Amino acid sequence: MAGSDPNTRGTPAPDTVKILIAGGFGVGKTTMVGSVSEIVPLRTEEPLTSAGLKIDDLDGIEKKHATTVALDFGRITISPKLILYLFGTPGQQRFWFMWNDLALGALGAVVLLDVRRPESSFAAIDFFERRDIPFVVGVNGFHGMHPYEPEEIREALALPEGTHVLLCDARERESCRDVLIALIDQLIASSTHVPQQG
Repeated sequence: MAGSDPNTRGTPAPDTVKILIAGGFGVGKTTMVGSVSEIVPLRTEEPLTSAGLKIDDLDGIEKKHATTVALDFGRITISPKLILYLFGTPGQQRFWFMWNDLALGALGAVVLLDVRRPESSFAAIDFFERRDIPFVVGVNGFHGMHPYEPEEIREALALPEGTHVLLCDARERESCRDVLIALIDQLIASSTHVPQQG
């Protein structure tokens, strides 16, 4: 075929895996997708308005000025054989109806947790547990602060055995990539249908 790269002929296409990045309002989902994505991420952020102030709880995140109203989308190549498509969910309760559609076809999820407001991510954990979608918990350390150890957080959240809890920083690419790799490792350990890295 004219114009095709002879070095890629016969090379199988990489497997693709859909992953959700979920959690409560203002935990860092948009930041994580943007930090780790190898493409310019798709964002559906809108400015917070005075009308939303009556609905959205801004305790602890008073400096937040915009919010995701549909989804964030990014992509990261984990290996030549594996590409992850990342879908960040909206955090406010009034947009949770979209989570069911976003979860279609997802093999796993990262639930981001803000230790200043852990209750904001309880609904995300419950969502994935009820649908039997495997997930890891990424504890997003705002300003580099991690006051609790992973095992303390696991115990406080009463997480299922085998669910990884990882300290991370949603602003740092390598930190986010490590969380995603931990999720893939967890998926591989629990299923033979997940493509191997390599």
